[in-house]
Amino acid sequence: MVVDDGTGIAYHRWDADPGVAQDPVPVVLQHGFSVDTLVEWAARGTVAALTAAGRAVVGVDARGHGQSRKSPDPARYGERRMARDLRAVIATLDVPAVDLVGYSMGGIIALLTAAEERAVRRLVVGGIGAGVVELGGVDTRVLPNDVLAEAMLARHPGSVPAAVAGMRGFAEVIGADLPSLAAQARSVHKGHIDLAAITAPTLVIAGDDDPLAERPHVLADAIPGAELQVIAGDHGTATGSPAFRSAIVQFLTQPG
Repeated sequence: MVVDDGTGIAYHRWDADPGVAQDPVPVVLQHGFSVDTLVEWAARGTVAALTAAGRAVVGVDARGHGQSRKSPDPARYGERRMARDLRAVIATLDVPAVDLVGYSMGGIIALLTAAEERAVRRLVVGGIGAGVVELGGVDTRVLPNDVLAEAMLARHPGSVPAAVAGMRGFAEVIGADLPSLAAQARSVHKGHIDLAAITAPTLVIAGDDDPLAERPHVLADAIPGAELQVIAGDHGTATGSPAFRSAIVQFLTQPG
């Protein structure tokens, strides 16, 4: 679909598995920085776990990622802009409610969306922690956005700082568009997020060895009624763990 500024936003759909009791509310998934729906959610088993639980799934490729349109212009990025894209996709689905799941950058997008979008029935965010409350986004004290942007644009990968070399290498392996990633890194959200406005029941998931999700209780405490679940793993491995998938499925399928 094409959103209001002319950017093409791709999204992927899966039906619930046949033969299982189905919930008519779809689950919308928003991935993190550099990856896309297929890498973050399909390849790591989250989509299959949800469809097996009777849920239809929609995965949104953020602008500059996956099959969505690319641009090297930082003015076209930022999680607040991506939240507008996500809300446009939700509107296109023409359903009264959705359950929303976001990880890392996608968690910020999901929080911004849930603070304004009444159609969000339940919310799950992961890979983020106290940085959301203290800085307004992904914790740039751990991952400085200017260093990340420069790493994505470096002509010689050997010159990339060790702290972000793995992210640069992974982005290249999956075929991500490096100028677009640099543009998003320069536009990372740092403003206030009205967490108190979120009315959807919320689950915060954090890996116990994830530096970007340190002190996740600070985030959970800032969202009315939110639950916190800490699982084993770091920022990159948590999403592929059975515990991560199980936490999402159990939270989104509980009654009430």
